[in-house]
Amino acid sequence: MGWTEWTEGFVYGSYFLQFDATGDDKFLEIGKKHTVGRMASHVSHIGVHDHGFNNLSCYGNWLRMIREGKIEGTKGDIDFCELALKVSGAVQASRWSKTHEGGGYIYSFNGPHSLFVDTIRSCRILMVAHFLGHSLMGENDSPVSLLQRAVQHITSTAKYNIFYGEGRDSYDEWGRTAHEAVFNTNDGRFRCPNAQQGFSGLTTWTRGLSWAMVGFSEELEFIETLEDKSFADLGGKEAFKQICLKGAKATCDWFIKNTATDGITYWDGGAPNLHRLGDWRNEISNPFNGWEPIDSTAAAIGAQGLLRFGRYLGLDSEDGQKYWQAGLTSMQSLLTTPYLSEDENHQGLLLHSIYHQPNGWDNIPEGQKIACCESSLWGDYHIREAALYLQRIINDEPYYTFFGCL
Repeated sequence: MGWTEWTEGFVYGSYFLQFDATGDDKFLEIGKKHTVGRMASHVSHIGVHDHGFNNLSCYGNWLRMIREGKIEGTKGDIDFCELALKVSGAVQASRWSKTHEGGGYIYSFNGPHSLFVDTIRSCRILMVAHFLGHSLMGENDSPVSLLQRAVQHITSTAKYNIFYGEGRDSYDEWGRTAHEAVFNTNDGRFRCPNAQQGFSGLTTWTRGLSWAMVGFSEELEFIETLEDKSFADLGGKEAFKQICLKGAKATCDWFIKNTATDGITYWDGGAPNLHRLGDWRNEISNPFNGWEPIDSTAAAIGAQGLLRFGRYLGLDSEDGQKYWQAGLTSMQSLLTTPYLSEDENHQGLLLHSIYHQPNGWDNIPEGQKIACCESSLWGDYHIREAALYLQRIINDEPYYTFFGCL
């Protein structure tokens, strides 16, 4: 299906990450060649909510390494990457639905009624485009602030897709996430939680949870680089920071509480047969069980959220250490068997990825009862990214961020 092409930027982005980690020039050249040759349609794609995934992964990493002095880049290279990021941010911001209280959200490919929790990580592209001096131009040459749209989208996500144990419904608990929030487009009012790839709107699809974990944590890092006056017309920097802090803490806490002891996630925290696994939260994960699949990609994405949030809070603090160590636990598990592929004939790196369990898209190997043993482009990209993140810290290199391209 065409909409699975949201992963193409991860292919070429992986080449840039591989070069960054190894210094092998052939990966850099492949990444540059295919970013130029293949990614233009993703920059101008008006039908998706994935710009912050696809385009920052390739154009952003290319520009970041030029800015860091890790690679040489001509003025043409810089202008090319900047233009792509500017246009991508504006195109992403154009998918806009208003909420009744005056805010709004970038709507998913499901349509104007649909706010996906995933899209919080696409807000990165709006932030980058804004601070490259760009805006979305509307009717009568009216400029629309990309920073404002990013802040409003993140605020809407925190309000409608994240639960805080404050009694909003019978299944409200601290850190639970809904994949989709559904709105009445006539008046912009929230109607209900829903799920596309999770079990239900009242359970937590763990990859959606992980997108929120890393999305909130990255934005907290970015906020610290901005002056207070940038938020003068957006409710204030401190108020927005508190929204992101609460969202990051809630989602990271839910992850820690509802994963196996090795820091690996099952595909949905409310999957209907999890109870058949016994006390699964207090045991090592088992991707070969007979009842419910693991989603290792949720763990790879979530681990980066835990690491970033822990470092943001400070590794000399109790909370900071808690999240940092939880992230390291997940990474230690992901970087060994049975999660890291050791088969030279298998094309993937990270095993036991799940794409769409409700649709039954994932392969069930012969002799197994559930989907397992496969890899995905987003899984391989994010295990590389998390490993590079840690490698650069260990080697005392510049701290890896999405805004390193600015």
